[in-house]
Amino acid sequence: MLGSGAREHSLVLALARHGNHELFAAPGNAGTAHLAENVALDPTNREVVVRTATELAVDLVVIGPEAPLVAGVADALRKEGIAVFGPSAKAAAIEGSKSFAKDVMHSAGVPTGASVTVSNRELLDEALDRSGAPYVVKADGLAAGKGVLVTEDREAAVAHAEYYLQDGEVVVEEFLDGDEVSLFFLSDGETVVPLSPAQDYKRAFDGDEGPNTGGMGSYSPCPWLPESFVSDVTEQIAQPTIDELRRRGIPFVGLLYCGLIVTSKGTKVIEFNARFGDPETQAVLARVSGDIAAILLKAATGKLESSDTVAFDTDVAVTVVLASEGYPAHPETGRVISGTSDAEAIDGVHIAHAATAETDEGLIATGGRVLSVVATAADFTAARARAYEALRKIDLEGGHYRRDIAARVSDEPSS
Repeated sequence: MLGSGAREHSLVLALARHGNHELFAAPGNAGTAHLAENVALDPTNREVVVRTATELAVDLVVIGPEAPLVAGVADALRKEGIAVFGPSAKAAAIEGSKSFAKDVMHSAGVPTGASVTVSNRELLDEALDRSGAPYVVKADGLAAGKGVLVTEDREAAVAHAEYYLQDGEVVVEEFLDGDEVSLFFLSDGETVVPLSPAQDYKRAFDGDEGPNTGGMGSYSPCPWLPESFVSDVTEQIAQPTIDELRRRGIPFVGLLYCGLIVTSKGTKVIEFNARFGDPETQAVLARVSGDIAAILLKAATGKLESSDTVAFDTDVAVTVVLASEGYPAHPETGRVISGTSDAEAIDGVHIAHAATAETDEGLIATGGRVLSVVATAADFTAARARAYEALRKIDLEGGHYRRDIAARVSDEPSS
C-alpha cells in the first residue's frame, strides 16, 4: 500500500479485516503500523518504489494518493511486471488536468457542466463575465482538494484564479445546483465494477460554512438516491469514460472516482479523480463485507468481469474528521493526541489515522486532517451517536470537527 493517510489506513484495515495477507504500508503512519509493516520511502520515487516492491516480492501494489500516479509510479511498476492497482501517468491525467478530463467527457458524451480553460487575466475576466455568479473556479492541476472555489464574490474568484494561474491554467465552470455524491468504480481498463455511493463534506465548518478542505466527513450509503442511480452512472458516465480512455490508447486501470451532482436535469460529473477519495473511502470500505484483495488483483491484471461485485454490509457508516487548529490554512502540528483507545472501545467505532506519529511524548498530530473517526451501525442515528461519542473521548488541543456530518439522513439533526 503506497501512501500515508487515512485513506491508506482504511485500505489496510479492509484488507486485514477479511483476509490473511502480509501487508506493507509505504510509508504508512502510526495507525497502519498496527496491521502492516511500515516501509520508509518516498511514494513518488519510482525507482525506490520498484526496488522495494521487488525486494519484498509483493503480489500487488495498491497506490493510494494521486501524486505517485501522476509521477508515473504505476508505469514503472508495470514495466517490471509487478501488478499494480492504479492508472498510468497518462490515464491519471483524468485527475491531474481538469481540461483533459473535460475533453474526455465531451468526447464520450458524459454529462457535465460547461467550462472554459484560461491562461491569463484577460481570458479569466471574459470567462467570468460569461459564466456569471455563482462563480466556479478550479485549478487545472492537482491542488490537494483545495483548488476549487465556488463563490458569489467576483473579487474572491479573481484572487483564487490568479493564485493558481501563477503555476498553470485555470478552469471556469458552469455552476451546477444539486446534491453532490461520490461513486467509486474499479476498472481493469475495459470493465467497471461500482462500489457504494457516499456523500462527503468539503467545507470546514457546520452548515457548509468556511473554506474548502480535503474533506471533513462522509457517510455511506445515500438512502435518498433513486434505486437506479448506480446502474445509471455505470452506463452513462463510468463505462463511457473508460471506453474513451481505452480508445485513446490510455487504458485506465485502478479506481475511477466519479464526483457527481444530482441536478434537476439529471446527474452530471463535477470531477474525476484517479484514486480512492478521502474521506469517502473511510465510510465505504467500513461497509465492505468480504476480502477485497482478490477483486483489486483482478482489476490490476485485466481480469474483471461484468458479473463481478463488491459485497456490502447492510449497516451504514459515518466518518467524522478531527482536524488540527488552524486547518485548512495554517494547521498547528506537534500537539499530543490522547483518548484514542477509549474512543475505539466503543462498539462499531474504529479510527483511521491521517496525520499522526508515535513519539516519546505519545501520539502527536503531524498535519491538518489528523484522524477519521468511523462508526457503523444499523442506522444513521446510531452511527452518528457512536462517532460523536468517540470524538468526545479524544483530546487534541485546538482540534475541531464538524457536528453535522450525516445529519440530513439521521433522526437527530445535530450532535
